[in-house]
Amino acid sequence: METMHEEHSKVFKALCDEKRLRILEMLRNGEKCACQLLENIDIGQSSLSYHMKILVESGIVESRKDGKWTHYKISKQGSKDAIELLRKLTIIDFNNENDNCCK
Repeated sequence: METMHEEHSKVFKALCDEKRLRILEMLRNGEKCACQLLENIDIGQSSLSYHMKILVESGIVESRKDGKWTHYKISKQGSKDAIELLRKLTIIDFNNENDNCCK
């Protein structure tokens, strides 16, 4: 069983690579076949599969098989979840600040 932090780290892993960011940018315009992604990104099929596995495991991208090709699109729910995760991790909770530190 994965911990919450392990699950959350998948989102940030998906976003910390230049090629994956380029893929996400392409998917913003709608669903794309792996063949379309390969045409526009200078990587081989095995490298694309590796990057897409990370994006799909993060929940940010969904995939579906159609014959021998896989089609990918940004997951609406995965996108919302990633935004909410970043919000939860970065909003300062002023009610829990420790004012007694180093006094």
